[in-house]
Formats: sequence, C-alpha cells, structure tokens
Amino acid sequence: MESYDLVIVGAGAAGLGAAQYGARANLKTLVIEEMAHGGQALLIDKLENYPGIPEPVDGYTWSETMRTQAVDFGAAVMSSSVASVRKDGERFVVETGDGPIAAKAVVIATGAKHRHLGAKGEEEFAGRGVSYCATCDGPFFRGKRMIVVGGGDSACDEAMFLSKLADKVVMVHRKDRFRAQKAVAARVLSNPKIEVRFETVLDEIKGTKAVEAAVLRNLRSGEVEEVPTSAVFVFVGSIPQVDALPPEVAKDDSGSIVTNDRMETSVPGLFAAGDVRATPFRQVVTAVSDGAIAAHCAAQYIDELEGKAYL
Repeated sequence: MESYDLVIVGAGAAGLGAAQYGARANLKTLVIEEMAHGGQALLIDKLENYPGIPEPVDGYTWSETMRTQAVDFGAAVMSSSVASVRKDGERFVVETGDGPIAAKAVVIATGAKHRHLGAKGEEEFAGRGVSYCATCDGPFFRGKRMIVVGGGDSACDEAMFLSKLADKVVMVHRKDRFRAQKAVAARVLSNPKIEVRFETVLDEIKGTKAVEAAVLRNLRSGEVEEVPTSAVFVFVGSIPQVDALPPEVAKDDSGSIVTNDRMETSVPGLFAAGDVRATPFRQVVTAVSDGAIAAHCAAQYIDELEGKAYL
C-alpha cells in the first residue's frame, strides 16, 4: 500500500490551498480528485474579489494556476474516486478507485453539491432547461427568457452572468430580501435586465421536450402565475459531500463537518476545509484559507505523532 504524509480528498479551492501548504511544509502530499480540479471555482465566470488579483479572471484559469503551484511545490495529484476514509491505529486508510492509500493525516475538502428545489418537473427537465450552472448552460439559451431561483451570492452572481445573454431574467426568492453580500445584491437590483420577485416560490416546471414555462406563487398574496421561460437555473444552497467519512465524525444539523479553528474534526488527524465544513462564509478566499490552516495544523499533528513537535 502506497503511503503519504498528507492525503487531501478534493481538489477545489480548499484542497489546492492545502496541497500548496502541505508540500511547502515538506510533507509527502497527495491530492485525490474524482472530477476536474477546481471544484465550484470552475463555475465562476469572473473571479473579481480575490485579494491580489485586481483584474477579473475566469475560474478555470485561476484553478489551473493553483494546481500548477501545488505541483511545483511537490504535491502529487491523482484522478480517482474515494469510497471511504477510515482510521487504522495511528494512520488513515483512504480507499480509492485505484486501491487503498495510507496517510498519517487527511484533509477532507470534498465541497458540496447543489441542492435541488424539489419542484414538480425539476428532475424531469434536468439537462433540458433545468440547470445548476449558469456559465455551463447559459449560452445555450442566449436571447431567451430565463428564471433564476435563489437569493445568495451564487444566485446573484449567476443572474448577473445570465443577464449578459438574455433580454430578461426573472429572479425568484422566497424571502423579502437577498441574503447575498450587499454589493452583490445591489448590482442585481440595479440591473434593468433582471426582474426580482421577492416572497415568491417556483412550484412547477412545465414543458414537452424541454422547459417552456414555470409556475410561480407569491407567498404573500397567494397569486399563482405561469411564466413562459426556456430555462430555470437553481441556486438554493448545497449539500456537503461527506459520504466517505467515518460515522464518528461530528456534523451539524445541515450535515456539514464541525471543526475547530485549526480545521480539526472530532477524529484526531482528520481535518476539513472549505464548503464541506460548517462555516459562516463560503467564498474562494475563505476556502483557500481553510486549506492552508488545515495543512499547517496537519503538519504539526504529524510532528507530534512522530515525537518531533517543537516545544
């Protein structure tokens, strides 16, 4: 069984941040990613609020730079699935699609997947007008009417992107105001191409071969309206990806991993970073920071494990 000092599961912003700091700490570091490296950052059309990068950059370019830096520092990157992570004595065994790998410490940076509305027609029309990625699918509906559901940073960012492609974007949010950052929300509210409908929910998505309309219901008045649309983009939160973790890892009510400020989980030697952990703010910059802290503290944990801790 191949062995590493530090194994990082997930190559999004948090995982790549951990990889850089793990490798720089002279740890034999491996990053395992089932999909493309970059995670949710790949969906960003213009990353404009990352410190030190004044000119907006697309998510792929930023992610590729992060991966290159991590590899240049000495981290290895492996493309494989991870079925489970378990502790065996003082080491961890990470079961991958290519066989088991041993590690002295593990950072879980698996992120979260998009939460679905549960509306009638949502699953039926997935990939035929229902989407969870504006930058991926928005161009297919150029010049057509679109609906965005959600009120957080992601929903507002994606609505702004779609407004460049459509003459009209209807944004639906069940609350009476956005939960997005004020600057982000203000841009949406001042955009003439975006019609915002607060206190409104989407009850049903209709069509024949593809999406043709959505049924919207105003929560205050009870009024129901069928709105013609070619696409429905859903951004209503995310589900932490924790299936591979041992059951003893503490989680909050949403299923996110609970950590302390050192990114330590309830299992010694197991750390979590990024969107998979319980955090009040989910941004690329905070995910990278989580990863850096997790790798730094993992290095300290390994030193203590080997009796090399600086006293």
